[in-house]
Amino acid sequence: MTTRFASPSLQQLAAAVAAMGVVVLSSNILVQYAINDWLTWGAITYPFAFLVSELVNRSFGPQQARRVAWVGFAVAVAASVVLAPPRIALASGVAFIASQWLDISVFHRLRAGRWWRAPLVATLLAACLDTFLFWSIAFAGAAEPWLTWALGDLAVKLVLGVALLLPFRLAIARWWRATAAH
Repeated sequence: MTTRFASPSLQQLAAAVAAMGVVVLSSNILVQYAINDWLTWGAITYPFAFLVSELVNRSFGPQQARRVAWVGFAVAVAASVVLAPPRIALASGVAFIASQWLDISVFHRLRAGRWWRAPLVATLLAACLDTFLFWSIAFAGAAEPWLTWALGDLAVKLVLGVALLLPFRLAIARWWRATAAH
C-alpha cells in the first residue's frame, strides 16, 4: 500500500531547509563552547534538527524529509567549513546525514501508530547514532573531555527528544487544521 502525501509549497520547503540549515550550522558553532565538563551549547540546539525532519516527514512524507535533510545538510556543511574547524564540519556532516536517514526511516515505519511513537523512537535512536558518530570523529584523541561531553550531549538530546513531543504535536495539529480549511 502506497501512502499519498501532500506536496509542500516552495515556501514550505524553503522554510524547512532554512530551519535545518540554521539548526545544524548553529550547533556546529555552539559545540565548540563548553557549558561545563559534561556539556556544550550545541547539545541544546541540535535536537531541533530531528524536529524539523519529523514535521516534514509527518506532513509531506519521507521523500520530502530526505530532500530537506540533503539540502539542509549541504547548506550547513558548506557554511560550517568556513565557520567551524574542519574536524567538526566533517564529523557533523557524517553524523548528520546518517542520523537523519535513520530518523526518517524509523519515523516512516512507525508513522501509523500512536502519534508520539514515531517521533519519540526515531529521535532517540537517531540521537544515539548521531552522538556516537559526531563525538568519535570530531574529538577522538583530543585533549578536551570529549567522552563526558558526548555523554552529556546524549542525555540532553534524549531529554529534549521527549520535551519536543509537545511542540511536534501542536505543530502537526495546526498544520492539519490549516490544510483542512483549504
